Amino acid sequence: MNKTIHYKRLIWLLVFAFFFWLMLRITLRYIPVQADNAFLQIKQTEVTSVKGYLLVFYIHVFSAIFVLFAGFTQFNNSILTTRTKIHRWFGYLYTVVVLAFAAPSGIFIGWFANGGLIARIAFVILGLLWFWFTLKAILSILKRDVKGHQKFMYRSFALATSAITLRLWKVILVYLFHPAPMDLYQIIAWLGWIPNLLIAEWIIKKKTTP
Repeated sequence: MNKTIHYKRLIWLLVFAFFFWLMLRITLRYIPVQADNAFLQIKQTEVTSVKGYLLVFYIHVFSAIFVLFAGFTQFNNSILTTRTKIHRWFGYLYTVVVLAFAAPSGIFIGWFANGGLIARIAFVILGLLWFWFTLKAILSILKRDVKGHQKFMYRSFALATSAITLRLWKVILVYLFHPAPMDLYQIIAWLGWIPNLLIAEWIIKKKTTP
């Protein structure tokens, strides 16, 4: 049994390391900071006409990588049980970055997303829920409501990982169906985070069911 648990932890660690490496590679594409790096090449209308868009975009890009790393530590059993200070400090890092930088910037640039109104609504809802779940997690732990804190952290981090799953769905859909770019953005805008949230709810239910 212990060996099985050990292997599962190792697998999850390797999976996280792989996706974190992918996200780090994507982030490094935006160094040095320029107005036409990577994805920004197709966002020149926003870059040139929307005040503050470029600054907010880079805030979102660079804050997301800290969110993913800090968030992962919040669900590591060994850190939770034997290194509570590490859990607490990375928890502070996660919540501050999400509430002050990542979620607000995500809401802002989400309103200018490709895919029209359907995609924009999806990204704005994503940002609002992310902010709300993270805030509720903080408020819960301040009230000593550990179970409530855990539930909202699962939901919050599920939305944080949409940065990864959105790109995975994009690759899968393009490979299988070759949709038009506008249709693709509208689909992944919702598909990138709704399944994540459903999985989080399943985990919460599984952990709270006697």
